[in-house]
Amino acid sequence: MKRFALIGSAGYIAERHMKAIKETGNDLICATDHFDVMGRMDSYFPDAEFFLEVENLDKYMDDMRREGSPIDYVTICTPNYMHPSHIRLALRNGANAICEKPLVIYPEDIHVIKDIENETGKKVNTILQLRYHPAILSLKKEIDEGGDKIYDIDLCYITTRGKWYLKSWKGDVQKSGGVATNIGIHFFDMITWIFGKVKKNVVHYYGPDKAAGFLQLERGRVRWFLSLDYNDLPLVATDNNMRTYRSITVNGKEIEFSGGFTDLHTVSYQHILKGNGYGIEDAKESIILTDNVRNTKPIGLKGEYHPYLRIT
Repeated sequence: MKRFALIGSAGYIAERHMKAIKETGNDLICATDHFDVMGRMDSYFPDAEFFLEVENLDKYMDDMRREGSPIDYVTICTPNYMHPSHIRLALRNGANAICEKPLVIYPEDIHVIKDIENETGKKVNTILQLRYHPAILSLKKEIDEGGDKIYDIDLCYITTRGKWYLKSWKGDVQKSGGVATNIGIHFFDMITWIFGKVKKNVVHYYGPDKAAGFLQLERGRVRWFLSLDYNDLPLVATDNNMRTYRSITVNGKEIEFSGGFTDLHTVSYQHILKGNGYGIEDAKESIILTDNVRNTKPIGLKGEYHPYLRIT
């Protein structure tokens, strides 16, 4: 049984991590969050220590280490810009880190946490759960067996958000990395994992609530579209009262992966605990790509832009 700490325990995604810790037969020893309504923990780990300040969690972990019962893993579910600091906290306390997406916002932070990983001998793991989705695994197998063939891909992800979103840290590009990083990084990781490294990056539009562009990959040409705007949903979604829409087509064939997400965090934990989880180098390509997308000047409705893109 491994001993876990959790930073950012009140966030939406934290419950999936609690569930994964529980389902893999491990124990959550301590957790922290500025938000103090933590009733959800009672369903998983009612005896876990809880701190409102991360500094107190840091002290508690240090005490545990000095007493000979250290924390084995620190799970990090905090806002994106805090990830490098909390990864450091984990490694400096002799624990491995499990960090939600994105591992970091800025590519320069990759080298820093890699150095600390080497210094401490501890491992930084990240959650790239789409790599475990059955439909995505099937697609990767098909592409890997397809030789040097080049594919045409359309990627669309619309996940509508209310007015709160842009007023929260998620709406601050310095804290979230912007829409391409905050909601898109899993999909950028997925397509580069399957279709290879980026050879060309074109951005058609980049705003607070949507972004679109074109990527030339080693084995694919990708038109992509990401949005938080309800008005971008297609009729197939709105007619069925859906507020989220995911679509990937490869050479005109739809890849169905709307379901099957529920248990992917637990699957991720199973691999991490066996020592074969995804780490810093696995996350690197998508981090560099989203940084480039964020800093590339949009060209507007020119070239191979996604058909869902409408600039008003």
